[in-house]
Amino acid sequence: MTVLPDDGLELAAEFPDVSHEQWQRLVAGVLRKSGKDVEGAQAEQALSTALEDGLRTRPLYTARDCAPEPGFPGFAPFVRASRPEGSTLGGWDVRQRHTTADSGGLLADLENGVTSLWLTVGDGGIPVASLGRALDGVHLDLAPVVLDAGPEVEPAAQALLRLYEERGVAKGAARGNLGADPLGHEARTGQAPDVASAARLARLCADQYPGLRALTVDALPYHEAGGSAAQELGCSLATGVAYLRDLTEKAGLSVEQACAQLEFRYAATADQFLTIAKLRAARRLWARIAEVCGAPDAGAQLQHVVTSPVMMSRRDPWVNMLRTTIATLAAGAGGADSVTVLPFDHALGLPDAFARRIARNTSTILIEESHLSRVIDPAGGAWYVERLTDELAHAGWEFFQRIERLGGQAAALRSGRLGEDLAATWHRRSSRLAERREPVTGVSEFPHLAEKPVVREPAPEPPSGGLPRVRRDEAFETLRARSDAHLAATGRRPRVYLATIGPAAAHTARATFASNLFQAGGVEPVTEGTFEQSGATEACLCSSDALYAEQAETVAEELRSAGASQVFLAGRPGRYAGVDSYVFAGCDAVAVLSAALDRMGVSR
Repeated sequence: MTVLPDDGLELAAEFPDVSHEQWQRLVAGVLRKSGKDVEGAQAEQALSTALEDGLRTRPLYTARDCAPEPGFPGFAPFVRASRPEGSTLGGWDVRQRHTTADSGGLLADLENGVTSLWLTVGDGGIPVASLGRALDGVHLDLAPVVLDAGPEVEPAAQALLRLYEERGVAKGAARGNLGADPLGHEARTGQAPDVASAARLARLCADQYPGLRALTVDALPYHEAGGSAAQELGCSLATGVAYLRDLTEKAGLSVEQACAQLEFRYAATADQFLTIAKLRAARRLWARIAEVCGAPDAGAQLQHVVTSPVMMSRRDPWVNMLRTTIATLAAGAGGADSVTVLPFDHALGLPDAFARRIARNTSTILIEESHLSRVIDPAGGAWYVERLTDELAHAGWEFFQRIERLGGQAAALRSGRLGEDLAATWHRRSSRLAERREPVTGVSEFPHLAEKPVVREPAPEPPSGGLPRVRRDEAFETLRARSDAHLAATGRRPRVYLATIGPAAAHTARATFASNLFQAGGVEPVTEGTFEQSGATEACLCSSDALYAEQAETVAEELRSAGASQVFLAGRPGRYAGVDSYVFAGCDAVAVLSAALDRMGVSR
């Protein structure tokens, strides 16, 4: 009988210890075989991935990658959770968004797992006068309500407070947020904010409604304008600080009371680790703000997290279910207090009942079946997560200080400097999207031209006039829309002939690559028959480098003789007579496809 040692299993006990340097030498050896002659730390750097904000994800993290002590859940600096119990008691608050006065939809959500309501009220949403009808049948003492009313925040708030009184809800039982966010509204619309109404509502809530908060610090306008994670953090901190100043000076609240009136809203993306780190960093940074303001015990940030509208695609929208699932997992693992899962058809219009059901069940499965909320800060302690949290916190703090040097959030918005910073970030990201270095599944990668479009009733127009709203799919969506219009006008899509050279083993990989690339722009690839039979005006050679050297120029000349006005070659640029341009991994696919549609006579 074998008895295990008292200290447990030692699976590597018989193996000698290895060093970081030994691992780097092995990595260098592998890279050398692929043509990269690097040594030591350079070998490790070659495997790292560049992120926004100057951050890099390295291939290996060890105990050497230390970060500040995160503390315990519910205690400063609140990295691990804002509450000692985290979300372990019942999971996070499942909060769904509604923009129409459809009480049936609200009730269906509440009866099937949703625990609070987020209502867009006023212009672009539920009319203030219809708020009572929208909440008909809702038990307001059980279901917290969060308003998003823009310039109509005060009448909307008064309408909700009247409903509480009319339906016998005690002031101490009211829960939710009245949604005042004057700077967020200015970011959306460019209109000067009404700070006085926000201050009045905050004073009212502090005095009479202990379970209600008056203000939302919404970072979504900056995320939706193309901002990075650090910029989203910096803007939220600057906005929160501006509100602390207003509430203490104009409403006469203490710093502790002012902090208790704020709820922070962030975006969750399909980059799960970056989302986890962002939420943890946000709590740490806000705790630092509260400490500097003299109220360290008031620094527990209440977080409402929304799955990113920027990542939602209009083509192949079913893939959005996967994106929102990953984003929701990240929000839960990151310690979000409330999570809103946007329906998969959010980018197409008003969601149908099926889309709403999938959205709310996403949280339910993660809470009830995956038991994600059973552990507080499940990613905590991972060297990568702790290091990324620390690096992102520093980047976010740096951007916050930049805004403060400009005079604060309002001054940064009105000067245009903030918009320029966000636009510069989006421009850099747009280049990666155009080059498909940041792939969008179903759009820039693996598009399906034959799929029937998903049609929804148009949603109310959101506020505009301020910062732009961007989407990852927008450049490719423009190309696909041109192709759709051409199909409707002529009965067929623009086409390209894929001229494969040699056996399948030689051309399949590049033919598949070229097919995906052209379909991303709505160009139908044709592989059967001859060029003359294809109905195309342009062709693309697909094969191996060895066969290109032997046959590319001959085949290109044959295609030109057959009427091809443009000949592509799928592969790295070379010098082949008769070849006009090259398509390859990392090329500017948007530019290539846009020019191709122009030559094919497809209207803009």
